[in-house]
Amino acid sequence: MSLLVKLPDLCYYAESRREVKVRPTFAKEQGLWQQGYRLIAGIDEVGRGPLAGPVVAAAVILPCDSDAPWLLQVRDSKRLRPRKREFLSESIREAAAAIGIGAVSPETIDEKGIVASTRLAMRYAVEQLAQTPDFLLIDAITLPDLAILQEGIIRGDALSLSIAAASIIAKVARDRLMIEFDSLYPGYGFSRNKGYATREHLSNLRHLGPCPIHRKSFRPVRELLERDAD
Repeated sequence: MSLLVKLPDLCYYAESRREVKVRPTFAKEQGLWQQGYRLIAGIDEVGRGPLAGPVVAAAVILPCDSDAPWLLQVRDSKRLRPRKREFLSESIREAAAAIGIGAVSPETIDEKGIVASTRLAMRYAVEQLAQTPDFLLIDAITLPDLAILQEGIIRGDALSLSIAAASIIAKVARDRLMIEFDSLYPGYGFSRNKGYATREHLSNLRHLGPCPIHRKSFRPVRELLERDAD
């Protein structure tokens, strides 16, 4: 079974799990600008899957007349090399009308769960914006607690430039936090693995035990704590 979606300057094709990668565009934003919405915030998060560290979200409002050459390089942050992410993060910060970043701690993730914590981080990011957006474009989910018009877009970071820009801002911000945590809690390799369950991280976790930024509700950490409690 195949799916074909056509938007201005965009063709996205997926067949089962095989996908042709495409460049995010302003197609969704342009439709909203034409309806009179001026301040459109793209929202994305990073850090749902790691065993350690916060979940971080960013909200980015790009000007409707943005045509900088570097926009052609913007992608979902997971598809970019670290040096390119750093370059684009600085470019986005210089060009954006407003940027907000929200983070939710491992303790809150353990208490509320990762889905609720992701929404909370996104809400914090919106609240940190210097200008109140007219419309929110959010990767995959919606924020029912916010009284702002919004749309959740599946694979939004691959389709919308505003969401992709937010994914880059969030990724760079979280990576920098994890590098700082590496100096506070040495031995886990946080500067390299960013808290994800790499072979190195799991080995160090078994050897050292959890540190204060590990998510105790996530299975490898939880199982280790349960084993040590027996």
